[in-house]
Amino acid sequence: MASFKTKRKKEQTENIAAHHGRKLLRFLEKKKGSISPLLIVTHDYPDPDAIATALALQYLAERSYGIRSRIVYKGIIGRVENRAMVSLLRIPVHKIRPSDIKTYENSALIDTQPDFENNPYPRNRKVTLVIDQHPSAKPPFAALSIIDTECGATSVILTQALLLSGLEIPKRIATALAYGILSDTLNLYRAHRADIIQTYLDILPLCDMPTLIRIQNPPKSKKFFSTLNRGLQGARAFRGLIVSHLGEVEHPDLVSEIADFLLTYRGIARSLCTGRYKDKLHVSLRSNRMTDDTPEILRGIFDDRKEAGGHDMVAGGSFHIRRKEINESRWQEAEARLVTRLLKRFRLPSKAEFYAPFQQEKSPDQVS
Repeated sequence: MASFKTKRKKEQTENIAAHHGRKLLRFLEKKKGSISPLLIVTHDYPDPDAIATALALQYLAERSYGIRSRIVYKGIIGRVENRAMVSLLRIPVHKIRPSDIKTYENSALIDTQPDFENNPYPRNRKVTLVIDQHPSAKPPFAALSIIDTECGATSVILTQALLLSGLEIPKRIATALAYGILSDTLNLYRAHRADIIQTYLDILPLCDMPTLIRIQNPPKSKKFFSTLNRGLQGARAFRGLIVSHLGEVEHPDLVSEIADFLLTYRGIARSLCTGRYKDKLHVSLRSNRMTDDTPEILRGIFDDRKEAGGHDMVAGGSFHIRRKEINESRWQEAEARLVTRLLKRFRLPSKAEFYAPFQQEKSPDQVS
């Protein structure tokens, strides 16, 4: 009996993504034209997972159910890989217009939720559909919400829905979904369920592999390397924690990109990176410790918990520095406050003696 229960539980776990896919198909079948046109809203700085999920939903909704839609976001698509993805796969994403909220009665929030601070949708307005992987304090105000906090990437849900729909999946959509899954699971490192890996393996043969390689390895600008150099030179480490304040950044995605990069330094278990963009301080926290609840850790060092979030060992957030108070000392105070709270959270000395791991010591003949 025990072995039967174990097998049954394993089968149910392996079918979670397919279950969500069928749930979405039933909802779209029931609603059809009544939710057309549909405004598909991603979070403000859409990553490959959000972009791929939105594109797949648009294709599925229109081809199978006649639901027209428009994909929108508020911030910018900054990371060079993300821009390459949009360009090479001809993904129709648009900056949201003030009129969009009034024009579209129905909406779908992708890789975000109504209560989250990282999207432009009105907090008090009911949405038609939410598809996400992030935990939330309360159920979303939506006609249907599909939230799988262990799916690794929201793209997994839409990949399953497309595979189950019987539609022919174009190469560019398959490529987008494969990259969405890879990027959000760290090349499947964070894929903790068998159905996630199987979903990726099922979509991979349909991809345009040369284009996928080009997306993953685009040429990078001088500004990127200047910011990376600033991040390395300013990095400070102490007992497995590395911290870097980038100052002004070209786009907020650089903060998460450099936080990921710093985490790969030998002996480092956690990385914190900040960057200033307009009047906001953007923050990324990364960990390679499976026991860390990284999103909760980051929420705990923010003044407003709603301004931070994430999943597994990846977390990010941002908060405003009041315009009337913006000056160098205000920025530095905000950065220092985060580090102080993080040290306390990790039970490290408040006056930790950080060292600069990437600053080369001058030889005697270089010292004046």
